[in-house]
Amino acid sequence: MTLELRDVVRRYPSEGETVRAVDGASLTVRAGELVALFGPSGSGKTTLLNLAAALDRPDAGTVAFAGERVDRLDDAGAARYRRTVAGVVLQSPPMIAGCDVRDNAAVTLLAGPLGLREARERADAWLERVGIGPRLRGRSPHQLSGGERQRVALARALAAAPRLLLADEPTGSLDSERGGAILALLRDVAAGGVAVLLVTHDPAAAALADRVLEMRDGRVHPRAPRPAPELLAREGG
Repeated sequence: MTLELRDVVRRYPSEGETVRAVDGASLTVRAGELVALFGPSGSGKTTLLNLAAALDRPDAGTVAFAGERVDRLDDAGAARYRRTVAGVVLQSPPMIAGCDVRDNAAVTLLAGPLGLREARERADAWLERVGIGPRLRGRSPHQLSGGERQRVALARALAAAPRLLLADEPTGSLDSERGGAILALLRDVAAGGVAVLLVTHDPAAAALADRVLEMRDGRVHPRAPRPAPELLAREGG
């Protein structure tokens, strides 16, 4: 089960010109692998993740998972892909205003064969793992902080037992302790056979990832190792 993006291009019109947000990017994430993708704001990381999630379509190149061309899916097929194959965690995750935290975490499961009770039980188990205790589960989404909303979205994605997890800055609104716990959880999820792509600015992610990549000017590159502190000191860096 491998995510493969090959020579992907995505262009957007902007102020009378065309911006190539993704400019011939290629990326592979295999089952059981955690890949961390770094890069400055505006480098195309989120656009690339949206293409992998079938939230957008490339202008050129291919996106595939387990041999299926994700970029060729129609809207219904893309929705099914996100419901049954790819768990997606966005920076500003959508929530259903009329549902509490527990049912927001269970909503993807309710689209499948599970009944309400079993879906809620599975959601509860993952909410616990991401650090959302019983005290928060009856709250409405508007009562949550940004970091709490992201953890609910992560629980929702993982409760559906995805084969691919795509997470955009899942620790960006968390303190170092909670962020470290989420990264450790993602490491465990990958070890269980899930392909995990993590878009991040969190330096702690580099230590846990199987591979660390960097996106610059719309393309993906292996990230150069950071020089040792003593070398930086000698060079005055």
